[in-house]
Amino acid sequence: MTDPFPAAVLRSAELTAFSRGGGASTIPLVTKARGAEVFLNGMTQFEAGAGIPLHTHNCPESVVILQGSAIVEIDGEEHRLSTWDTTYVDAGVPHRFRNASGTEPMRILWTYASVDATRTIVATGATARVDAEHQSR
Repeated sequence: MTDPFPAAVLRSAELTAFSRGGGASTIPLVTKARGAEVFLNGMTQFEAGAGIPLHTHNCPESVVILQGSAIVEIDGEEHRLSTWDTTYVDAGVPHRFRNASGTEPMRILWTYASVDATRTIVATGATARVDAEHQSR
């Protein structure tokens, strides 16, 4: 049996942001590396006009818009989102987020329903663990 996830206060200003490319950077929060056993979460900031490619996950994901406005594409349908709007996307459903603004940043809080979450890029079929993005390049 493993030790339980220790209580923690995670301050984003004190944590390392990792570039995801294309104007997006991620700050991991609750992670397997910190002892999480049930879910992962973190924040991603998108520069003006930035977006991430269409992808799927092997588990459900929920995203909350913390700052700015976004366009989310879920299974081919686009939706405009503002601060505090929240999405739920089931495993295997193609989706992506883009910053709707050409001048202001956009920030999201994401939660995956598994510490072993993966992302598969639709265009290439490449699959990687979500927590693999949280390593220096």
